[in-house]
Amino acid sequence: MCGIFAYLNYNVGKERRYIMEVLFNGLRRLEYRGYDSSGIAIDADLGSSAEEEGGTPYTSPLPLIFRREGKIESLVGAVYSEVDAIELDLEKLFMVHAGIAHTRWATHGVPSPRNSHPQSSGLWNEFLVVHNGIITNYEVLKETLIRHGFTFESDTDTEVIPKLAKFVFDQAREVGDQVVTFSQVVIEVIRQLEGAYALIFKSPHYPNELIACRRGSTLILGVKSLTDTKNYAKSFGDVQSLTTDCQATELFFSSDLCAIVEHTKNYLAIEDNEVVHLKDGVVSVLKFDYNKEKPASVQRALSVLEMEVEQIKKGNYDHFMQKEIHEQPHSLTTTMRGRLKDKSVVLGGLKDHLKTIRHSRRIIFVGCGTSYNAALAARPFLELLSGIPVAMELASDLLDREGPIYREDTAVFVSQSGETADTLLALEYALSNGALCVGITNTVGSTLARKTHCGVHINAGCEIGVASTKAYTSQIVVITMMALAIGADKLSTQSRRESIINTLPDLPDKVREVLKMDDQMKDLAKSLMEMQSLLIFGRGYNYATALEGALKVKEVALMHSEGMLAGEMKHGPLALVDEILPIIVIATRDACFSQQKSVIQQLRARKGRLIVMCSKGDAASICSGGSCRIIEVPLVPDCLQPVINIIPLQLLAYHLTVLRGYDVDQPRNLAKSVTTQ
Repeated sequence: MCGIFAYLNYNVGKERRYIMEVLFNGLRRLEYRGYDSSGIAIDADLGSSAEEEGGTPYTSPLPLIFRREGKIESLVGAVYSEVDAIELDLEKLFMVHAGIAHTRWATHGVPSPRNSHPQSSGLWNEFLVVHNGIITNYEVLKETLIRHGFTFESDTDTEVIPKLAKFVFDQAREVGDQVVTFSQVVIEVIRQLEGAYALIFKSPHYPNELIACRRGSTLILGVKSLTDTKNYAKSFGDVQSLTTDCQATELFFSSDLCAIVEHTKNYLAIEDNEVVHLKDGVVSVLKFDYNKEKPASVQRALSVLEMEVEQIKKGNYDHFMQKEIHEQPHSLTTTMRGRLKDKSVVLGGLKDHLKTIRHSRRIIFVGCGTSYNAALAARPFLELLSGIPVAMELASDLLDREGPIYREDTAVFVSQSGETADTLLALEYALSNGALCVGITNTVGSTLARKTHCGVHINAGCEIGVASTKAYTSQIVVITMMALAIGADKLSTQSRRESIINTLPDLPDKVREVLKMDDQMKDLAKSLMEMQSLLIFGRGYNYATALEGALKVKEVALMHSEGMLAGEMKHGPLALVDEILPIIVIATRDACFSQQKSVIQQLRARKGRLIVMCSKGDAASICSGGSCRIIEVPLVPDCLQPVINIIPLQLLAYHLTVLRGYDVDQPRNLAKSVTTQ
């Protein structure tokens, strides 16, 4: 996946330096989406030396492209060096200017300037494109374009898009004197594309215009009126009236809301197959249809962003992951706010579908990575309260097997971003099989939220660190509340339900208590930082905790770690036990407590290097004689214990990463919200 950003100022004077900094800051906000290379495109001056020497096929300013391997600051430094070398006037004032930017997570082609975006149509950069997603038929398109004389310079799938745009443009001009519009060119291009994408086009043939479109990848339009702020939070009505009378306006495209919140709270979540054209300060929204030659103009309404600038800043923390771990008391509070009322749970997004869910033959959870683990943690409680069999599916495996899904099933799709590629493909598969599809996501307006029949927003707030932390615990709480709502009609579990509902409001305070163990977990990390491997044993509710804790250590500390079902210990893993390999055993008080005590005794008998997580007051009975290192956590009801138990492991992974000298927010080879396969 990648981050894309664009900025257009209309009828408001902005210096070139300011325009560049807006683009750079947009990329900084999106760097968690990709950080192996980046690039921007802005305009030179009309009549620049490059144009005077060679001549160009248009009369507008020459586009300037800057691309660099590495992180955003590498690009920033390179751009200012190149600008100085060509003596570009950074103080030049533009009343209208369109710039685009991109930060990349490599899928096709190694990180390098030539594989970075913007990708170009060729000589003179007649069409430029930034892209998030994957074009599945790019090889066929590339062969066709090569036969028509095009030369390719990169290894990317993206390069076919601007070259296809030039091919369409040239073909249209050869037909006659009829003027072809920018939107006509783009619509003909996307008619040929297969796959998932969010695209932004820039062309000197259409100076000071931008076009964006999407299919399967998030894309946001932000609108900032400098003259009439009240009307911008209302319905567009006729989209042509969005910016009229030459109002001073700043417009932003972004693949994430966090990149526009510092500029405006008025936004539009662009829908699949919509083409948004910015021209003369006016926004036009067109709906593309494969079966129709011409797109239809559509009316859309702006939404108001419920996010504050402080959420996208680190504040007093050293890293976003650290900040987000410590934000969990707040994120859990906002997740539960307004949903616990009079010994009942109210989930507005599910209330019209609860009867259908209760009559399902089974409930199927589908997710990837951390989201899968969150569903696994809550599964036992859902089974207990609903009496419905609950199946777990990794999205990619479900697709590979084409596993059976029936009309009588309820399929619950869990995704922090709501844009995870495999999860969305699995959603399409479940929809085609007639199942009721429920979405659980942290992102309002995401593809998952729009395509499911119903769902719940976890409301954990913006999560920028690549390794999910606060979204994980909020997902567990949301699925727990979902179980409470589904099981509300069963008298046999009424007392159990009421006990959990009464306990939930105290959970944030329990989390605050665990967060005070930060120094203790840092000290443990120091003792483990030279280790090559780590095992974590869990069972019951905390099997998911073992998986998620090990995943966090892998993701950010780049240390081999495995979460294992303790009940399987004697079926292979026991052979690994020795005095060197550190083993964490999760043995808090629940139905599996006695079995975990037995596991600990067997590991001690084999001189295992044990670290035991237990409930407060149980240390002496579990590990007498100081043979184990102890992590004591507060005791909460068993279905909520995974929320408590994961936090020391999150802290451990964080401190291991920092001590080992790795980038905790941008781990090697990973990016947030994987939207490409």
